[in-house]
Amino acid sequence: MNQWTLPDYVEDMLPDEAFYLESLRRSILDLYQSHGYFYVIPPMLEYIESLNSNGQDMDLDTFKVVDQLSGRLMGVRSDITPQVARIDAHLIQNDEVTRLSYAGSVLRTKPASFLQSREPFQIGAELYGFKGIDADLEIQTLLIKTLNTIGIKHAVFDFNHLDIFTTLIASSDVERDQLDRLYQAMQKKDKSEVVDLTKSMDKKNRDALIALVNLYGDANVLKEAEKVLPQDHTIKNALQFLKKIDNALKNNAIKISYDLSDIRGYQYHNGLVFSVYADNCYSPIALGGRYDNIGASFGRNRPATGFTMDLKNIVTLFPNGKKAKAILAPHNNDPELQKAIESLRQKGEIVAIDLFGNMKAVENNCDRILVQDASQAWKVKTV
Repeated sequence: MNQWTLPDYVEDMLPDEAFYLESLRRSILDLYQSHGYFYVIPPMLEYIESLNSNGQDMDLDTFKVVDQLSGRLMGVRSDITPQVARIDAHLIQNDEVTRLSYAGSVLRTKPASFLQSREPFQIGAELYGFKGIDADLEIQTLLIKTLNTIGIKHAVFDFNHLDIFTTLIASSDVERDQLDRLYQAMQKKDKSEVVDLTKSMDKKNRDALIALVNLYGDANVLKEAEKVLPQDHTIKNALQFLKKIDNALKNNAIKISYDLSDIRGYQYHNGLVFSVYADNCYSPIALGGRYDNIGASFGRNRPATGFTMDLKNIVTLFPNGKKAKAILAPHNNDPELQKAIESLRQKGEIVAIDLFGNMKAVENNCDRILVQDASQAWKVKTV
């Protein structure tokens, strides 16, 4: 095997892509800080119990190693969300609202799709300590601003409320394996499989679960759901909540849709969940929702909502063609040249020194050069 070969779904980022990702990271984190979301940096490695607080799916996604110091099993993080929840629960310990943001690489045993990396670069924001709809709307608004910062237009926000699915399941005797298969069938909208998996359930809940498969589309879906789903108090409240979200966000420059069979993350999410899609993208570019129980495993259960996105995926799907614009300066000890170089750098310009002395700007990824004019002053010239 060649020594330079990388594992499947693991890749290098070359200068142009890395520059684009880093510029997005900085702009987005600045946006979050301006809204009171303060940046935290959790470790890449933790004991496996902390990382897998979200359930079996995360355990399967996690690379595991034995700690040579303690002998305990550790994992490389596959998701930063539970780490931020641990920070809120044990390190910050604020009884009021806490807003946190994060950005960093995670590692997964398998990619989310054949087009994505096993080493995503996650960026996101979390709001802890407030259960009301205003927290959900704040998170949605922040995500809309994130998309605007990236330059993504025509986004589709696809909502669901997991209380609908969990209410239908709660009164049925469903084994874990059956529930996992039902989840897969719902995600694929495989109606025949849902019919088969719900044979043992009572007719009311079975018919409702089968109906969920077809309940996707615009706001009319909510009206249809009121007709075909059981007249249960929790389900009614969930549908009313979705209507409130629709009314609050409909004036934003986004399209809103609903998919009541999208139960992604049902193991740890509760309440409102959402996926965000963009033109010509068949998988979500952002995911989020409520996970009020995420802090329970850390001994401090608090309301929580937030979102996450993979910046590597964004860079791949939405290449902007921009490169770092640099200035090539001659290799010269002239004090006036050195002053000019430092002045440009202090203004935020990238200035590279031409060590070979041939001043080939294009070959050095530069679009300008620093030259002396007729008065011997150092000036920037476009090439």
